Amino acid sequence: MKGIAIICCLISATAFAQHKGQMDAARLPVLAPHYQPEYTFDEPTAPAAWKELRSGLHAAFGSTEQAYFRAEAPSQNITATWEATGWKNERLNAQLLVWSPDSLRQVRFTVSNLVNAEGKVISSKHVNLQLVRYVLSNYPYGAKDAVCEGSPYQQGFLMPDRLEEFDRFDLEGKTTRPVWISLDVPADAAPGQYTGTVLVHTERYTDTLHMKIRVQQQLLPPPQEWQYRLDLWQNPWAVAWYNHVEPWSDEHRALLKKHLQLYAGAGGKYITTYAVHSPWSDNSYMIEGGMINWIKQKDGTWKYDYTIFDDYVEMAMALGINKAITIYTPVPWGNRFRYTDAASGNYVYAQWAPGTAEYRARWHNFLDDLRAHLEKKGWFEKTYLGINENELPQTLAAIKVIKEHSPQWRITYAGNWHQELDTLLDDYCYLYGNEPADSQQRQRSARGATTTFYVCCNPPVPNNFVFSPPIEGRWISWYSFARGYDGFLRWAYDGWPEDPVRDARHGSWPAGDCYLVYPGGNSSIRLEKLREGIVDYEKLRILKIQAAASGNKTVKRSWQAIEQHLNVFTAERGFKEEKITADIEKGRALMIALSNELAR
Repeated sequence: MKGIAIICCLISATAFAQHKGQMDAARLPVLAPHYQPEYTFDEPTAPAAWKELRSGLHAAFGSTEQAYFRAEAPSQNITATWEATGWKNERLNAQLLVWSPDSLRQVRFTVSNLVNAEGKVISSKHVNLQLVRYVLSNYPYGAKDAVCEGSPYQQGFLMPDRLEEFDRFDLEGKTTRPVWISLDVPADAAPGQYTGTVLVHTERYTDTLHMKIRVQQQLLPPPQEWQYRLDLWQNPWAVAWYNHVEPWSDEHRALLKKHLQLYAGAGGKYITTYAVHSPWSDNSYMIEGGMINWIKQKDGTWKYDYTIFDDYVEMAMALGINKAITIYTPVPWGNRFRYTDAASGNYVYAQWAPGTAEYRARWHNFLDDLRAHLEKKGWFEKTYLGINENELPQTLAAIKVIKEHSPQWRITYAGNWHQELDTLLDDYCYLYGNEPADSQQRQRSARGATTTFYVCCNPPVPNNFVFSPPIEGRWISWYSFARGYDGFLRWAYDGWPEDPVRDARHGSWPAGDCYLVYPGGNSSIRLEKLREGIVDYEKLRILKIQAAASGNKTVKRSWQAIEQHLNVFTAERGFKEEKITADIEKGRALMIALSNELAR
């Protein structure tokens, strides 16, 4: 979470001056992401694996649970056939690898329809291929020493992450290129096993790979109906800044719509909004602006302009992101508030500390107006006032002011577990590793309070960095289900650094900490793996309900086996990639078996 990063590493005057220089450089024109080349490194000597390969095209399916590197010839977990099992309306992912000791030109793909034994067809239009691009990391793959203060490594490391639409590509000799394949199983697909092919073409070669997909009877609801509470903080100003468009212009809105569709498609539930300008500490490349303009009028009274706030919320809701609105924050960094002075036309910066009479007066006045506005829009019941990682005395003082105004205000807090906050919060998001006991969590769930957890620039594992093994993104939601949580939060959906399509490094944080989505509305391996875990969570939730309603003893035993297996996710702390991959594969096998039994 951004706040933790800020607390851990206040930037010195010299470092901040350097960082400001980066910010200024970041405002220079940049090329459209499609035309930006990747960083490459000359290999001093060709690894032995390349010398041993026959010349020409090599292609196979790899695992989506691991990363494949540009300079390494794939040798593990590769097969000529992609086999997968899923529900109707589920997205199934694969990673197709192309490599060669020689340079190849015009690598492209032809995907056939998928057909079952009865002649039922899943059209190839449901299959999407995206090129996996490499970005620069400040930590090596699988690093467990990441910290908030920056990286001790001087060199960069290429990591596969960014997904990009493509028609064809050229492949340099002694390199590997992954291609991400997604099959969105139609909601009306007939159950059964389907087969098809993927032809890999170049100017000189063609290779054939095979697909074997089993569709089960169960239907996965659309993302807007998922119960999982996904909260990825958005920063619309970063989208305007990177694309050099006026914030909230028609061009900006068009970009935002495409940008938010990925979030909606992953089941996003929270709309991130800002009641105050720059609620954090200004050490990002583009700060978060306010969505509600506070105006002190000439006669000393106050009014509030909700134009941007309404525009953004309505846009997100139209895309299906409509379960919760979080308004940040009653406790901004340094208790700093900005308002417009109507008499002079100037912005005025003031400090109003929680617990002071001025703070209470200003916030009670604002909350009067905000509540009336939210009720008029029909949004009050789904709105939360968000507090982030503030010290406990500040947090308690702010909550007291809010609850004095009205006990009906909902409050969400992201930070360490504090018993004092438990009953005061409608929504509590714990930092992983600073969580309550199981008995305390059960009490929250029993009274209907929602709970999520988060990772940020710490802990090093599990996490969503570009150097994190992809399986960790999927593991997160298995852990959430096992702990009885309602979902997951990450502080930055799109807090881009200077050159995010090529360089994921940030001056303060581990690479990828500040974003999961790329400019242009392009997804990432990290976001897709997070989405896979969310789907696993939803399937577990649905299977639990179906098993409880079943009178079949075999079904009951199968669910009990899943419950028993879930214990490995709450006990795990070593985070060996092979171990957590095996844990998830076993869990998925148990779900497949139970799904089959329920369909009989």
